[in-house]
Amino acid sequence: MVSSQRQESPAWFVSAAILGAFYMLPFLIRLLARLALCLRRPKDLRRRYGAWAVVTGPTSGIGRSMALELARRGLNLVLVDLNAANLREISETIGSLHGVQTRTVVFDLSLVSTPQGDEAMARLREAVAGLDVGVLVNNAGVATPGSRYLHEADAEAWVSMIRVNLWAVTEVTAAVLPGMVARGRGAVVSMGSASSEAIPSFPLYTIYASTKRYVAQLSRSLYVEYRSKGIDVQCQAPFYVATQMAATLKETGRVTLLLIAPTPDAYARAAVRWIGHGPPLCVPNVGHQLFWCLVAAVPDPVHDWLRLRDHLHHRQLFYSPLSVAGGTSRR
Repeated sequence: MVSSQRQESPAWFVSAAILGAFYMLPFLIRLLARLALCLRRPKDLRRRYGAWAVVTGPTSGIGRSMALELARRGLNLVLVDLNAANLREISETIGSLHGVQTRTVVFDLSLVSTPQGDEAMARLREAVAGLDVGVLVNNAGVATPGSRYLHEADAEAWVSMIRVNLWAVTEVTAAVLPGMVARGRGAVVSMGSASSEAIPSFPLYTIYASTKRYVAQLSRSLYVEYRSKGIDVQCQAPFYVATQMAATLKETGRVTLLLIAPTPDAYARAAVRWIGHGPPLCVPNVGHQLFWCLVAAVPDPVHDWLRLRDHLHHRQLFYSPLSVAGGTSRR
């Protein structure tokens, strides 16, 4: 009897190991494919796509680093942001460091699809008219209000987020695409988020994650529509990057996540290198790729529980009971 049980144990262990290997194989194949892409030579973006790039939200964080990296690669830049003074500063910095041409467009993307937004969109179309725009980086986005139940924040705050994260991405892309189609080349890169792709739910940041899900689906479909026309379309979906979000992580005690958070400059180098490579949904940073594979092995109910627990903790830290009851939002 005892001898029979000992004989069955190794067989059970081997079966479990084989099943585990088959379960992990797709993740390992995907990881190796992504790591291989990191070793490819970067494309000459100016020669492949065109002399100019348009970058939204280029005055801070990832957007600033993306603009500087594209300029380092020799691309002239059309910079789009809501703050004229900040636009002047980044424009002068890029000119002094890299000697490329810049144009600036003051555009509050939260006003898209309003009369003021239509005027700003006309200025953007005028700014890119006649330029060999080869790259568009839809970087601008907002994550506030966050740590809120849907019914608590003012409806206009949600509308503002939707305009920036969703409508503006659509309208700016539609403004730049005709020139790319006419020239038969171009690249459209939109910043998504792992909160909508790697994680099954993102409670209390529901509208933010939903808008980023839209960006991913938009990019996938545009990739299919336009790849035959010589246009590469990507949605890059990072985890945490050491921007203002990193300061929030320190306040919430999630310091361990900072270990996988590259600096904006490090992320931008990987992100620009990834343009024109890989699938329409991609994760340029190697640390993020490894973390994505780890996250994929966690069951969805565990993710749901962890995210709700952590985001309720955010809510306790950042909002007083009075502000939550009153439905005000942090901007």
